[in-house]
Amino acid sequence: MIKIYQGDCRKLMANLPEKSVESCVTSPPYFGLRDYGNDNQIGDEKTPDEYISALVTVFREVRRVLRDDGTVWLNLGDSYINKNLAGIPWRVALALQADGWCLRQDIIWSKPNVMPESVKDRCTNSHEYIFLLSKSPKYYYDYEAVKEDAVYTDHRAGMGKLEYEGKKSQGEEDGVKNSKKAFAVVTEKRNRRSVWTVSPKSFHDAHFAVFPPELIEPCILAGCPEGGTVLDPFGGSGTTGVVADRLGRDAIMFELNPDYIDIASKRIEKDGGMFVDLEVI
Repeated sequence: MIKIYQGDCRKLMANLPEKSVESCVTSPPYFGLRDYGNDNQIGDEKTPDEYISALVTVFREVRRVLRDDGTVWLNLGDSYINKNLAGIPWRVALALQADGWCLRQDIIWSKPNVMPESVKDRCTNSHEYIFLLSKSPKYYYDYEAVKEDAVYTDHRAGMGKLEYEGKKSQGEEDGVKNSKKAFAVVTEKRNRRSVWTVSPKSFHDAHFAVFPPELIEPCILAGCPEGGTVLDPFGGSGTTGVVADRLGRDAIMFELNPDYIDIASKRIEKDGGMFVDLEVI
């Protein structure tokens, strides 16, 4: 079941019971990036400190509704202020740590097809952060569910390197015919690494970049048991709900902008969501 509530998550989360959700997967509006057309929106604060304070308030309420063994998966990108990199993701992460969260890991979201930037005095930004936070040092984490393929490359004298995942290379099947080839064979699974390469996605009904489903999937698989509930305080176009439903989890989302709720509802229904309960409070 997927529930979407319209309004400010800082107020509406008060209606959720204490310790009622297993995991939170979310991407708040970035600081100073976009005007969502609402006076109560987060991201339009005058200073980074005001923005960080607003997010700390949000996640205090998330901590209340999160189970003791629950986790938060927080995606944030950075911002520039007068050509100075603001360092927003880490400033938020450290503020949450100071507020009582266990900052367990920083994950790098590597974006291979990032949009080009018209800058000539620095590199093009092609990564964002996902922070894994927990209420306590011991928490639910299904590492088996998110293991990745381990690829081993066979280097041979005088040969180059050819990585080929999933099956043997043609050279290995037929014998070594090309002395410039080497082969790699996937032999086992390994613990997921902390750099995730996922291409940004667009959604035709939304005039903005959306949370890629491939980025959310490992967060939900690792952080929420099947049949559990995933919370997204900043529901946007509904990607968290879509992925949670596909994986057999419930979802609760909050969204301030009614236009985005309309997009999310249609998207979830089109994806075959089990149930969409739109509640406006």
